[in-house]
Amino acid sequence: MAGYDYIIVGAGSAGCVLAERLSASGRHRVLVLEAGGHGRSPWIALPLGYGKTFYDASVNWKYEAEPEAALAGRTGYWPRGKCVGGSGAINALVYARGVPRDYDDWVAAGATGWDWATVRRTYDAMETRVGADGTRRGAGPIQVQDVSDLIHPVNRHYFAAAGELGLPVTTDLNGDRQEGAAVYQINTAGGRRMHSARAFLAPALKRPNVTLMTGALVERLHIEGRRVTGVVVRHRGQLRTLTAGREVLLSAGAVSSPRLLQLSGIGPAMLLKSQGITPLLDAPQVGGNLQDHLGINYYFRATEPTLNNALRPFLGKVRAALHYALARRGPLALSVNQCGGFLRSTPDHPHLDQQLYFNPVTYTTSPSGKRTVIQPDPFPGFIIGFQPCRPTSRGRIDISANDPDAPPRIRPNSLHTEEDRAQVVAGGLLCQRLMRTEALTRLVDRAMAPDLRQMGADDILADFRERCGTVFHPVGTCAMGPEAAGAVVSPRLKVHGFEGLRVVDASVFPNITSGNTNAPVMMLAYRAAELILEET
Repeated sequence: MAGYDYIIVGAGSAGCVLAERLSASGRHRVLVLEAGGHGRSPWIALPLGYGKTFYDASVNWKYEAEPEAALAGRTGYWPRGKCVGGSGAINALVYARGVPRDYDDWVAAGATGWDWATVRRTYDAMETRVGADGTRRGAGPIQVQDVSDLIHPVNRHYFAAAGELGLPVTTDLNGDRQEGAAVYQINTAGGRRMHSARAFLAPALKRPNVTLMTGALVERLHIEGRRVTGVVVRHRGQLRTLTAGREVLLSAGAVSSPRLLQLSGIGPAMLLKSQGITPLLDAPQVGGNLQDHLGINYYFRATEPTLNNALRPFLGKVRAALHYALARRGPLALSVNQCGGFLRSTPDHPHLDQQLYFNPVTYTTSPSGKRTVIQPDPFPGFIIGFQPCRPTSRGRIDISANDPDAPPRIRPNSLHTEEDRAQVVAGGLLCQRLMRTEALTRLVDRAMAPDLRQMGADDILADFRERCGTVFHPVGTCAMGPEAAGAVVSPRLKVHGFEGLRVVDASVFPNITSGNTNAPVMMLAYRAAELILEET
């Protein structure tokens, strides 16, 4: 007799949602396996604690991508969550559903049943939306907070600049009108991070049919013929085979789910053979189709106080901590990203093609591995930045050895297409137009080099190659599609060629959503649970 009905590999943004939804009826025994720890660090609960977990190896895998010639030979730093809550426990908390085109394009790529109308209903079901005045809409587990009453006053200049250019403004980036300059909504409740572990897994663990095992590294799938019957897991120094009566659900993320398939013999045959793995299925698309957002920031000294003035001085830190402790409000209750929005780089562009960020703070980062906290600069300053929404370049993530402890080979293939390079220039020019408005000109004391206001198109692209970085949104490495020849999983998220196995995480996205990916991952898992339960 199988030990469990469902084994979920990964207690991240997707896995926690699955655990709650699949166990709710009480009929199914659910095991959740997490390679990291419980994620009980106070820096996880604190919204602005993002800076503390960014390089913390106790909760972060701290991956690195291979050097890229297109990015001046630089190596990219890829933080990924290594604890209960996954990357949703260490991200910057921006909650963005994406835009309708994102999901209609999923359908066009063969992911039937994932159109905007369907996923919008899923979002509505899983969310509770809390307005700045405390009004609530919906009754879902994940709380989405409007923090427009808490943002720093200097943000008003950003909205004034948008008005000067005739750019739209929206009060709800996740509402009916996504286009426009906006205050970012974040997934917090009571001033604390409301990630999927808190919203979904914590209540699920109160049920007798849910088990969580931390420090449990899945080394490979247990496969009999063409059926996945369980997993081989290393726990407390011992290897164990755990069995699933119904299905194994991979929710290890866009980096680790394809690696686990490859370690189990499902992947590019030549790669597997080169690592001493017997291919069970030659599936070259496993690990391919990698997409990610690249972004860049431009830094300016300001003519009026910003968060630097509040958070740099020791007494300012004390005041902010006391305010947070007593009222769960103030800058510590917010994301590092306060404002931005989805915009068109030019008025005649057919789609929303840029996501902007405007933050009332500047900070100087130390080399990777040394910075443990975002330390504001000792002068007033602000940031404006952008990321092209829908990059067209495609990369790969593969195993580097027949060893589950070996680091992945991450090859993003950044800026490979002319379209992507053009979108970088378009985003830079949009930010430049904003910086040249009267509203932001008055706010600038001087630029912290380079000065975007003086850059031409070639300069913008060259600077982007030198300074850009991932915005930590990898997707697509086990993409959905109707046929095994071009995809890893079906639209019902079943791995082509095998029974008893699905992938449920960002790796199944056929294409990247226009904005931050944590909300779409939770939506995907919520919808996936519905599909799974339809078959029980």
